[in-house]
Amino acid sequence: MSNNNEASLENNRRSFLKKSFFAGLAFPSPTENDNIFHRDDVLESGNKVKLLSPDGEIIEIDEAYLKPIPNTYTAKVREGIPGRKFVMVIDLAQCKNLRKCHDACEKMHHLTPEKDWLKIVKQQDNDLASPYWQPTTCFHCDNPPCVKVCPVDATFKRTDGIVLIDNDRCIGCRFCMVACPYSARSFDWSEPVLPLEVLNMPYDPETSCPPKKGTVSKCDFCPDMVRKGEMPHCVSACPNGVFYFGDENEDAVSNGTETVKLSDLLKERFGYRYMEDLGTKPRVYYLPPVQRAFPFEDDEYSRNK
Repeated sequence: MSNNNEASLENNRRSFLKKSFFAGLAFPSPTENDNIFHRDDVLESGNKVKLLSPDGEIIEIDEAYLKPIPNTYTAKVREGIPGRKFVMVIDLAQCKNLRKCHDACEKMHHLTPEKDWLKIVKQQDNDLASPYWQPTTCFHCDNPPCVKVCPVDATFKRTDGIVLIDNDRCIGCRFCMVACPYSARSFDWSEPVLPLEVLNMPYDPETSCPPKKGTVSKCDFCPDMVRKGEMPHCVSACPNGVFYFGDENEDAVSNGTETVKLSDLLKERFGYRYMEDLGTKPRVYYLPPVQRAFPFEDDEYSRNK
């Protein structure tokens, strides 16, 4: 085959992928997303960005096809709460898989069942060890891969340690989902079914509401609650004090019942970070499942006791 024919085939392939990408993104309709994409008569800039096609293939498109969206929120949403550095500690010895944390998160963020922002995973360190339950959230990493790969600055890291998503900017390319080593993110494939009062409320990245079809979402550490001096919903909903939340700068965390020094808690209880060798620097620590408050039970009945 001649070089000209090969080049023509490759150009046709790229054109097809580009059209498929725009046509296949999980958005309601092209007209509803004119604020995100240019589709016709585009003067290409020559600067390429990589995106993920609906078929899972990495493609390159010219950045001229992405229309910049101005930030519609006050600077405090993207900058965070001054002087704070939020951190979470999860005590695995106290978790009984009651799922109160999960249910509270789902209710307050209006999540559908397939969107697990807070997973409770059965873990077993080796064949001889007893299994245990591990609540798993977004880890709000200080070196977050998700932020680095977002082509439109929809995912951002705040000065207070929280990683948020601006779904007014999110284009649904799902690069952040691929980049996250913890599988902490979900995608809204369908139109969310919401109460009218939620549907009509103005979107706010600090509440992640209302959710939007064709965008990515995840645990947000409930910054709207934190601004009011209250705990994230998972912390306040847990009856066994599994979750501690607080400010690393103040060296203090609380599970709602007791407030302790973060440094002492991690030192005395041998705190660690999940998959720390990846270099992501998570802001969520775990306390090992030793001297457990409950025997391990893997059945529906035990969760309701």
